[in-house]
Amino acid sequence: MSEQFQKISDCILNGDDEEITSLIKEALDSGINAKDILNKGLIPAMDIVGPKMESGEMFIPEVLMAADVMKAGLEEIKPLLSEGDISTAGTVVIGTVQGDLHDIGKNLVAMMLEVSGFRVVDIGVDKDINSFLEACEKEKPDVVGLSALLTTTMSAMKETVAAIKDKFKDIKVIVGGAPVSCDFAKSINSDGYSDDAGGAVMLCKSLVK
Repeated sequence: MSEQFQKISDCILNGDDEEITSLIKEALDSGINAKDILNKGLIPAMDIVGPKMESGEMFIPEVLMAADVMKAGLEEIKPLLSEGDISTAGTVVIGTVQGDLHDIGKNLVAMMLEVSGFRVVDIGVDKDINSFLEACEKEKPDVVGLSALLTTTMSAMKETVAAIKDKFKDIKVIVGGAPVSCDFAKSINSDGYSDDAGGAVMLCKSLVK
């Protein structure tokens, strides 16, 4: 990684949103194209954030700061990127299952996925099986993420996983939330589970590959 790309990545890891703007402008002025700034400076930083969050080296406030800096960097180069320059890591439909109105964890996962290069379709909270099936039909996602915070909605999660897998054989389904465990995720035939947003990003990347 060149020194300029490294400095841009370091800004994200350090949560420095003011410095990243000037560094990107300097890079553009020196002839580096926006696509390279995205793929060699911005995205590699988020590839570090996910594992650091999962290992406990970074905490949610630091992750949020890194994501905000990533967004600031993206705003600088977006006008210079053509549609083909932004190659998504894949498409993820995400939502909270029926009967559950909690969205903090879901929103964090969605944001982390988005700044890590995924196209994210967030269908919201308290979504029934048909809502997920309709989103799968329309968006053709690689992965569907189901979230729940209440033990009373774990049955809805199980039924939703079964319905998606019955109708869409190629779509991977992952689950998460406070009452969810790895054993529960396996018992309902999901394709994976993570207890934090960084792990969810890594899981999605492994499933899409």
